[in-house]
Amino acid sequence: MEIDPMGSAEAATDESETESAASTAQAHVAHARLNTWVAITVALLATFMGICKVKDDNVVQAMQQAQADKIDHWSFYQARNIRQEIAQAELTELNLRRAGEASPVQRAQLDSAIARYKALVTDQAVKKDSLRVQALADQTTYDSLNYHDDQFDLSDTLMALAISLLALTSLTKKRWLYWIAMVPTGLGVLMGLAGLFGLHIHSDIISKLLS
Repeated sequence: MEIDPMGSAEAATDESETESAASTAQAHVAHARLNTWVAITVALLATFMGICKVKDDNVVQAMQQAQADKIDHWSFYQARNIRQEIAQAELTELNLRRAGEASPVQRAQLDSAIARYKALVTDQAVKKDSLRVQALADQTTYDSLNYHDDQFDLSDTLMALAISLLALTSLTKKRWLYWIAMVPTGLGVLMGLAGLFGLHIHSDIISKLLS
């Protein structure tokens, strides 16, 4: 029985084309699956970023309020301090006048004025100290809120980097690039959760670079 060389060549060609078509189909399926992963990841990141954005906006508003309260309290502190200084100066003058006054009636009047100014000095000192404590508390509140604001800023930066890498993954069809994108994704989600739940996770080095 003779072997047809043309028939063998055609069969080999058909087999090669079939393998090539199968390989191409597998590549399309792999690329489609990768694009699906990228799309789902980007959608989840966008949703998470939206939630963090709402919380971060509230934090920023609270920071602005704390800053305004601190300024108000320090302004009132200065006003109280000026009142105390004026009252103290008047008290010193009254004490000097009493020391040189011989008339009992005038001394009694001066004693009444001295007692009144002493009470005023004490009252202003107490109120001034209360305002100082409130202003320091406002600063502490601001610092605490700023700590969480930094966490959200870091989260936004890392997730923006992750989305950029995911976009490159979709364009280049490189699966390894997707896993590289998972590094900033994981760190961004971690910082976002830290900001949402008040966890003490913070990167001072990155914050200083971004500030």
